[in-house]
Amino acid sequence: MTKSAADAFAEIARGTEEILLADELKDKLAKGKPLVIKAGFDPTAPDLHLGHTVLINKMRAFQDLGHDIVFLIGDFTGMIGDPTGKNVTRKPLSRDDVIANAQTYKEQVFKILDPSKTQIRFNSEWMNELGSDGMIKLAARQTVARMLERDDFKKRYASGQPIAIHEFLYPLVQGWDSVALRADVELGGTDQRFNLLMGRELQKDEGQIPQTVIMVPLLEGLDGVQKMSKSLGNYVGITEPANDMFGKLMSVSDELMWRYFELLSFRPLEELAEFKQAVRDGANPRDFKVLLAKEIIARFHDEAAADAAEQDFVQRFSKNAIPDDMPEVTVAAPEGEIGICYLLKEANLVNSTSDAMRMIKQNAVKIDGEKVTDTKQMIATGTSAVYQVGKRKFARVSVA
Repeated sequence: MTKSAADAFAEIARGTEEILLADELKDKLAKGKPLVIKAGFDPTAPDLHLGHTVLINKMRAFQDLGHDIVFLIGDFTGMIGDPTGKNVTRKPLSRDDVIANAQTYKEQVFKILDPSKTQIRFNSEWMNELGSDGMIKLAARQTVARMLERDDFKKRYASGQPIAIHEFLYPLVQGWDSVALRADVELGGTDQRFNLLMGRELQKDEGQIPQTVIMVPLLEGLDGVQKMSKSLGNYVGITEPANDMFGKLMSVSDELMWRYFELLSFRPLEELAEFKQAVRDGANPRDFKVLLAKEIIARFHDEAAADAAEQDFVQRFSKNAIPDDMPEVTVAAPEGEIGICYLLKEANLVNSTSDAMRMIKQNAVKIDGEKVTDTKQMIATGTSAVYQVGKRKFARVSVA
C-alpha cells in the first residue's frame, strides 16, 4: 500500500538530527514524483561499520518509498581528502587506493540497498570533464572569508595550523556533485553541514531547485561516548564474523541499545515503543538486545548465522553465569590504552595490580567469556566488554 506524504515524511524523519528545510521536503513528497536522493561516500577505508550504515539505512527508507537512490562514490573528492573534523591536512588517497576501496564499498552497500534500484556513480565522471578552466570558475564562486566560516577551518586558522589550498575545493566539489546530479535531497552526517549547504547554494546559482538537506546523527560506538570508529576500536564491522558481531552488540549498555534500535533497526517505531513499555513493565532488556543483534546479523549474514551466533553466545556465557545486572564502569586511559592489571584494579574487580596478575596466572580472568593469559595485555580506548574475575565478580567496563 502506498504511504501518504505525511506517513512518508514520518518514516524519513525517524532518527534524523535535522532537516533543512522540512517544509520543502513535505512539499516535494506531496507531489508524488520520485525524488533524486544523493549520498556521497569517500572511499577512504576498505571496510564499512555500523556507523556508516545509519546513512545507508536512510537511503533504504527512501528507496522503499519509491525514490531514485544515487550512491555516490567520491573517487575525485577522495583524492582531495575531506577536511571535515580534521585539525591537520588529510593525506590524499592514491588512485589505486580509491578504486580498490570503492569496489569493496559497492559489494557491501548492497547488503542494505536493492542493487536493481540503486545508481552507483563516481564524481570523477563530471569533475574530469569540468577541467581546470571549470575548476577555476567554480572556485571563484566562494571567498576565503566564506570558507573560514567553516568551524574546522576557523579553528585551524586561529591556532596557526596550516590549511592547504586544495582543502577549500572539497566543499565546492561536493556541492557541484549536487548540481551534476540535480539532487532533490542530500543525506549526510551532522559534521557535514557546511558541505551539504554548499550544494544548495550552487544549485540556486545554476537555477535549480535547491536540495533538501537531511542530517543524520553520528552513531556512538560500543563505549556509548565517542562516535563509532575503527581507529578507536569501538566499532562493529559489517563484514565481521557473526559471533563477533553478536558479542559486541550484546555488550552495549541498555540505554545505548535503544539508540541502536532507532538508528539501525528496520522495525516500525510502534514496535519499538512496545519494547520500551515491556522493559518498563519489568521485561529483561537483554531479550530485546538479542532481537537487535539477530536483526543486524541477519542483514549482513543470514538468519541461520544469527541463530547460530545466539546459541554460541548462550553456550559460552550461560556456563559462566553472567548476571543480568552488573556494575557499569568507565576507566580512563589517558595514553590511548591501559594494561589489563591496572584496568581490573580501577574497575574494583581486584584489590591491587599484583592481585590481578595472580588471578590471570590462575586463569581466573575473562573478557567477554574468553580467558586472559597475558598479564601485560593492553586494552585500547573505545572498547567496552564484560570483565570477570573468579566466579562472582563481574563488571561491564568501558575504556575512555
